Amino acid sequence: MFLIDENGQKLGATPTDIAIERAQNLGLDLVEVSPQANPPVAKIIDFGKLQYEQEKQMRKSRSQSKRAGEIKCIRLGAKIGDHDMMVRVNQAEKFFEKGYKVKIELLLRGREKAHPEVGKEVVGKFIQLFTSEIALESPITREGSKFTALVTLKKK
Repeated sequence: MFLIDENGQKLGATPTDIAIERAQNLGLDLVEVSPQANPPVAKIIDFGKLQYEQEKQMRKSRSQSKRAGEIKCIRLGAKIGDHDMMVRVNQAEKFFEKGYKVKIELLLRGREKAHPEVGKEVVGKFIQLFTSEIALESPITREGSKFTALVTLKKK
């Protein structure tokens, strides 16, 4: 079998019993990395640590794959100030970095319902403030007294 030591150095073809003895002397495990290779490749490592690293990587990839379809919501008001709008833009960009889609909602209340053009204008202004490249997944739509839009990060 082809042996790789604990430091990643290639030791070359080594008999199995010598490789096992060497691993035991170091207090580590002999793990067969590539059984299909000719000769098979084995590595001297801490097997518990290897399992932990693989599990950690699996958890990380699983959590990132879930986020691809998840949606975070940002709510605006018709009378929102410039600073408050910038705070929400920054929050939305953080969501994009984490892989979420962002749904923008603006709810018109009371007398604001008489001027729906203001609501559409505020949502449009909010979308223009993004510094990152975004794509409108669904355009600005009105559902009763609520304006919504779905925004995602453009794929490169």
